[in-house]
Amino acid sequence: MQHLVAQLENDPSLFHPDRLRQRLDALDLLDAHPPSIPQAASDACTELNRRANAINARLEAANAQLYAGIRKDIQRKDIEFGSIPDALLQLIHPHNNDAVKRNGMGYDYGIDYDYLDELIAGILQLEEPAAVELPRDSEQVFYQPTPARHIFTLIGLTALTSADVLIDLGSGLGHVPLLVSICTHARTIGIELEPSYVERARQCALSLNLNRITFLQQDARGADLSLGTVFYLYTPFTGSILSSVLDRLRHEAATRPIRICSYGPCTAVIANEPWLEPATALEAEADQMANRIALFHSRD
Repeated sequence: MQHLVAQLENDPSLFHPDRLRQRLDALDLLDAHPPSIPQAASDACTELNRRANAINARLEAANAQLYAGIRKDIQRKDIEFGSIPDALLQLIHPHNNDAVKRNGMGYDYGIDYDYLDELIAGILQLEEPAAVELPRDSEQVFYQPTPARHIFTLIGLTALTSADVLIDLGSGLGHVPLLVSICTHARTIGIELEPSYVERARQCALSLNLNRITFLQQDARGADLSLGTVFYLYTPFTGSILSSVLDRLRHEAATRPIRICSYGPCTAVIANEPWLEPATALEAEADQMANRIALFHSRD
């Protein structure tokens, strides 16, 4: 522990804005290896504890300053037109490059969360309600947010423009609509049944001055889908609910071309819809297919 604290104290590069990942790694190390302070603590142990707490506080303060700066950039009027804040862009790009190196296609697999989720949590400052208000149907899937790296993959795959409206079916706390609104020119709509999630998402959008985003407390089976050009599903429901929503999307596709992005087990179900064709390569096995963002186009 003494070596770790000394190493962190003597590395001023840790406090550069673009070193977020390294700061988060350092915080994890400090948390995993706290100073051992016996009941009759020696002066040396007490001093090590003080130093560890001090470096921890400096790292947390650097992160808070970074998040606050990006929030201010988002809140500026010119960000309304889809210009990604430079500080956010610099932190996203290294991740994207790593993903390309890992698998050669730019896709990152799996449900694991990483430093980008810490970044987005710090920027959005969303807190999940202590309790949900509505009872959960057996076909409604327990909520968890889409990992941030997959949201950025979605944004890259869809190449959304000002002519697009992305509708997130089962939007939860709104991570996907919020990030799409921050990073693109598209309009976004989040449709979510749980009222407490919708209220938190609306508060976040308001605090960031995001004006091209709407959150609706509705059942996806009865919501107005007529404005959507791109639809996103992170397996918010299964069984008959999913079948009903896909049937509604099929009717929408009869009126105009649409695209569907999916993540999780619902991708295998969507891949079997004859009115859709995949725009990205799909894995052969359903469990592998579920581990990355998939994009489908409606057939002509």
